[in-house]
Amino acid sequence: MTVTIKDIAKKANVSYATVSRALNAKYGVRDETRDKIVAVAQAMGYTPNGIARGLVKKQTYSIGLVIPDITNPFFPAVARGVEDHAKQFGYSVFLCNTNYEKSREDHHISLLAEKRVDGIILAPILNEPQDDALGTESNVPVIYVTKRPASETQSFVVMDDERGGFLATKYLIEQGYKTIGYIGPSKTGHDAGERLAGCEAAFDKFGLTIQPRFFRAGDFKRETGYDTIIGMIEEGDYPRAIFAGNDLLAIGIIQGIKEKGLSVPDDIAVVGFDDIPFAAFPEVRLTTIRQPKYEMGKMAADMLIEKIEGRTQQPRRVILEPELIVRSSG
Repeated sequence: MTVTIKDIAKKANVSYATVSRALNAKYGVRDETRDKIVAVAQAMGYTPNGIARGLVKKQTYSIGLVIPDITNPFFPAVARGVEDHAKQFGYSVFLCNTNYEKSREDHHISLLAEKRVDGIILAPILNEPQDDALGTESNVPVIYVTKRPASETQSFVVMDDERGGFLATKYLIEQGYKTIGYIGPSKTGHDAGERLAGCEAAFDKFGLTIQPRFFRAGDFKRETGYDTIIGMIEEGDYPRAIFAGNDLLAIGIIQGIKEKGLSVPDDIAVVGFDDIPFAAFPEVRLTTIRQPKYEMGKMAADMLIEKIEGRTQQPRRVILEPELIVRSSG
């Protein structure tokens, strides 16, 4: 026999509405009551009918998560935060990877809207609203994570990247390095222009002159860091310290330095950005800027579910503070 919510309400001696709120992870139910209802439901073998629930509420109880690089350990941590929080409220998460391709990003966003997801969390390639991909008539809410959008009407969870770039460069300067380079996306590139801006602000504050030949634009991939530093060393002209736009770049840089018979940090110091798990490995020990990756995902999911469920329609803008993690690479 199929167990219904009314059966659970009778067994738990609570109202039908209380059971519904508890099983759908809604607000307004005390923890002990929720635990009791969940225990009764499990004991009775209750299985929720997701399709019926969606038809009644005109929701799919699904959200889309669009990220630029699933191979970068930063983004799985964000995704785990999104999924863990979404699961608490009965939502499933569809993960889409764009590989830093704008056409693929647009395709994923429009496809998620066609599949009638209730909302989208987007780690965008560019700082721009996604109206074109969603269509002007779309009511699908979007929460931005890791990069703030150009529009002031959009909600986002980001870190203060400019402050992080400043802290990384300030640390190198205070360690006594005079020739400092940068490898990573430029201000006009697809990502992290604020990190470069923070780096330049530190040069200006401490009276150092930027040497353009040591500032190399590139993407966020490990291979880019490796190829760039190999080229510098083979040219015989390289800085004594490098701020890398992210940790994958930094790891590639360290690999290249060591393969060329040089030492980190004795010959070239390296500071990264993100604090991915690899950064703490004994063979890396990367000094870096920590981003609260998991927490960013959780906050983005919470903000999106608030919008989906109508608890707020006002834009929320969360800017988190970076933290310098000192290890032995710089």
